[in-house]
Amino acid sequence: MRVILAGGGTAGHINPALAIADTIKKHSPESEFLFVGRKNGMEGTLVPKVGYKMDYIDVRGIKRKLTPENLMAIFKAASASIKCRKIVKKFKPDIVIGTGGYVSGPMLLAAASMNIPTLIHEQNVFAGMTSRMLSKKVDTVCIAFEKARNAFPDAKKVVLTGNPLRAELFDSNRIDARIKLCLDSKPFVVVFGGSLGAEKINETMTEYVKSMDADDYNILFATGEREYDKVLESLNGVDKKSVKVVKYIYNMNEVMQAADLLVCRAGAITVSEITALGKPAVLIPSPNVTDNHQYHNAKAVADNNGAVLLEEKDLDVKAFAETMESLLANDVRLAEMSVNAKKMAITDATEIIYGEIEKLTRG
Repeated sequence: MRVILAGGGTAGHINPALAIADTIKKHSPESEFLFVGRKNGMEGTLVPKVGYKMDYIDVRGIKRKLTPENLMAIFKAASASIKCRKIVKKFKPDIVIGTGGYVSGPMLLAAASMNIPTLIHEQNVFAGMTSRMLSKKVDTVCIAFEKARNAFPDAKKVVLTGNPLRAELFDSNRIDARIKLCLDSKPFVVVFGGSLGAEKINETMTEYVKSMDADDYNILFATGEREYDKVLESLNGVDKKSVKVVKYIYNMNEVMQAADLLVCRAGAITVSEITALGKPAVLIPSPNVTDNHQYHNAKAVADNNGAVLLEEKDLDVKAFAETMESLLANDVRLAEMSVNAKKMAITDATEIIYGEIEKLTRG
């Protein structure tokens, strides 16, 4: 099988594409892959790093109001469309798969116009503009949450698949992970805001650590690369042995398995990992994302009593402390949240997606 995958901009678009490619390769080892994205996007680093071939197009997002930048964006989109047709002609794919981000638009449109089988995967509850636009042209739309189905009324086919998850997420278990992390019997709370960090979460967490009277919890606080030094400087002289501050959590699979409570953003993949592991969480959606999609991701879980939704506008030290401490004091509530979160999980997304790929390429 010859496969083109297009998607980029954020790890939330790239990692699903990589997981889909890995699954295709597992079932069909002779398959050949070509990723298409932007050279200066995250895909330009992440994809070659794991050994997949990459081709590049120059494209940028179009804003929803008339601006001078939009004229350049429209010009680049037209140029990208021409290049995408050349890529399809040269590579001769059996299928073209898009995983979101505006970079996937020209590639999927070119393939659909050339009668190549096409499939897109939408990770969020609130579907992105690119996915909604493409849904009328592609053969199959795969969605991660049932609530996203309403965004695609004109699609030929919509399939609930869940989000592709890293296999290593399930390599450990709670007991082994806690032993490996040298945790005692105190509740273990993990706070993180993404690879770059979340300023409001970091500020609130820093003030909370300063205000702690006792070491009742083990806390792992990941600040993100951008804000690590700032947080350390703010905590200078604060000695809390039960609080560990790091830039980034590299062993996230073990950390999530060991956690009693997660406090984090509500990106689509993060939410899917939380539900797959059945982990109680306080979800603080970023207000700075397109269409406020993290809010909709968090609300979907909170509405099922699988998480607590705490909006950033309501976040301060008092709200954080009351929310976290009330949950950790209520084992019954934590257990209920765990069960309810897990009911939402789909852990075999890549296999379901592969089944849809087979249907499209079989004939």
